[in-house]
Amino acid sequence: MKLLALDTSTEYLSLCLWQDGAALSRDILAGQTHSQRVLPMAGEMLAEAGLSLAQLDGIAFGAGPGSFTGLRIACGVAQGLAFGANLPVAGVSTLLALAQQSNESRVIACLDARMGEVYHAAYERAGSAWRPVCEPGLYRPEGVPAVNGDGWIGTGSGWDAHGAALQARYAGQIGGVVQNAFPHARDIAALAAVEFAAGRGVTAAAAAPVYIRNKVAFAMAER
Repeated sequence: MKLLALDTSTEYLSLCLWQDGAALSRDILAGQTHSQRVLPMAGEMLAEAGLSLAQLDGIAFGAGPGSFTGLRIACGVAQGLAFGANLPVAGVSTLLALAQQSNESRVIACLDARMGEVYHAAYERAGSAWRPVCEPGLYRPEGVPAVNGDGWIGTGSGWDAHGAALQARYAGQIGGVVQNAFPHARDIAALAAVEFAAGRGVTAAAAAPVYIRNKVAFAMAER
């Protein structure tokens, strides 16, 4: 199976060309330049691998949660590439990608959502698959959902920004925290390969971001 995966949900831009488990990946700190860089990077990677879009089996993208603008860029690029080459699309949770990246079996993934909140999800590995213990949601760090047991690993920018509050919420349950972790296209590709193999890809028109939050900033009266 040959896939192109991309993620622009954070300040980082990452891409991965996945060929039957072998991953050619790139990532850069793109800041606000994702839209200018993503297509040239994708073209360079395809050229390096000697592949055309038409030779791929699907396009995957980080569907969210994350930066509103970044999610729209990733979805739009994935849709455009897939539509032109008549390929299926898979949107993959950025929080699940963080769990996959950790290589652990019990993971609490949190992304900094700004405004004093985090995007949160908890997952347990069941064999080679993941089982959601807490579905993705938006919470104050001190109010994230409870989990059972110990040996959990924290990962994602939410732990970097709100580590003290999250550690207090999960006192005695956290076995470690992965520092400076961000969702990566390499893990999105690995998860998407399973989705495509099971026939769960969708048409380009049906692909959509997962925002979770419907508000991007405080109103003046709320500050």
